[in-house]
Amino acid sequence: MNKSGELLISEPVSPYSKLVVPVSKVIVDKKTKYQHVIIAETLDFGKVLVLDGYIQSSINDEFYYHESLVHPALFTHPNPQDVLIIGGGEGATLREVLKHKTIKKAIMVDIDGELLDIAKEYLSEMHQGSFFDPRSVILVEDGFKYVMETQNKFDVVIIDLIDPYIAESIASPLYEKHFYDKIKSILNSEGIMVTQAGNSFFYKDVYQKVLSNIYQVFPIVKEYNIWIPCYGYSVNYILGSLANDPGKLNAQTIRSLMIQRNVKTRFYSPKIHLNWFRDESE
Repeated sequence: MNKSGELLISEPVSPYSKLVVPVSKVIVDKKTKYQHVIIAETLDFGKVLVLDGYIQSSINDEFYYHESLVHPALFTHPNPQDVLIIGGGEGATLREVLKHKTIKKAIMVDIDGELLDIAKEYLSEMHQGSFFDPRSVILVEDGFKYVMETQNKFDVVIIDLIDPYIAESIASPLYEKHFYDKIKSILNSEGIMVTQAGNSFFYKDVYQKVLSNIYQVFPIVKEYNIWIPCYGYSVNYILGSLANDPGKLNAQTIRSLMIQRNVKTRFYSPKIHLNWFRDESE
């Protein structure tokens, strides 16, 4: 709250800069076992989900983030049927995965069951019923532990966690090489992994470490990014693939797959995909 009594979210963008967002209404303010959860109405971004002081999603721009995280990997895979999501508490990543008609099972693992309950009740605009889809399996447990112990195999693994540079993050081990090695072992032969990796401008060293870890594990590695207004910076994504290169897809193939799988998007498109991954060697 500022001197005039206006309620504000003051979020670190870098070690030195902050994003200040005026709040019109607080809907939820609760400390779970793992984190401080706030859901609020804001003037610029509509309803937002805030975890430990960092905006994770907003109604007005979440589709940029979630479509960018999900669809490059799923369209690069020729027939994604089994998908694992680590994190993704608001259910929007799960929503985008389930748009693909090929999906038979989507397992979502999040450590914070209280957050999931809050999201189910207050963030229906984001999850749009994805938690209740018969293809969804929602597990409340440690994502690291699940990956280390599972006997399941997946076509695509999507890692949707808080940024790797947040100090003492409960997600820190999920950005290490050891974790990516294990991810590789639970992928099918044409498997793909994708992770959001924070911001490479403000946190270059941390980003480069994550990128290096993935390069040491996967034969095909691609980087891409998208500006997210409610974050105040561009989010970087890193995709690691065992066989298929997103840069080899052409616009006609992506367009045909979108029709075949009945995937409708607000941002992601064949043009966007090619802008991210165009093979400069051709």
